[in-house]
Amino acid sequence: MNAPNIIFIMADDHAAKAISAYGEGINKTPNIDRIANEGVRLNHCYVTNSICTPSRAAILTGTYNHVNCVTTLNTPIDNRLPNVAKHLQYGGYQTAIIGKWHLGEGKEHEPTGFDYWSVLPGQGDYFDPQFIEMGREVEEKGYATDIITNKCINWLSSRNKNQPFFLMCHHKAPHREWEPHPKNRKLYEEDIKVPESKQTKEPDAAKLVLFGFYVTKISQITNERIFKWKRFFR
Repeated sequence: MNAPNIIFIMADDHAAKAISAYGEGINKTPNIDRIANEGVRLNHCYVTNSICTPSRAAILTGTYNHVNCVTTLNTPIDNRLPNVAKHLQYGGYQTAIIGKWHLGEGKEHEPTGFDYWSVLPGQGDYFDPQFIEMGREVEEKGYATDIITNKCINWLSSRNKNQPFFLMCHHKAPHREWEPHPKNRKLYEEDIKVPESKQTKEPDAAKLVLFGFYVTKISQITNERIFKWKRFFR
């Protein structure tokens, strides 16, 4: 059996209720829904530490946070730890991570186990973001979701076709600060279903509309790229 190619796509602070495959009716994400319909949808998925940095460390290392020692938003990872990319590299995979890292910067915390990496420093910016690419700083013009996706496509296109690959595509969206792409700023002007806030019992429409911009953008990107990405699995 041939080793499968793997693309791991992460969105940041992306609630299940904002994906129409889960039936909440807040907005429509047909292209993300297509992935759910053609694959597997997880209805119950629990974590012990759901905040950003610790959850990223758990996904990368496959260990609880008391083991990998990344316990807070401000705790960087020790990049000497074993991780999924290192194991796959050992098994003959080409590996890459592109997008949000948020596990620390510098030689002791930058990505390891990846043949190619290009990550946002800290939270990163939505427009004209800085990236740290293989240890050097570069500025990319454009919108973060587009840039991250295009970098992933470019890496997939230039890789060695004789080896299996593992790609971690980590989007910044829909994390705050909420800055939608200009082409999406006219969306959600109509009335939309707004769930109650657990804190106030009142709808928070402004935040939901801003959140919707990003979910829509990610779904658009999925639509634009899904057929291009499929060819890498043939």
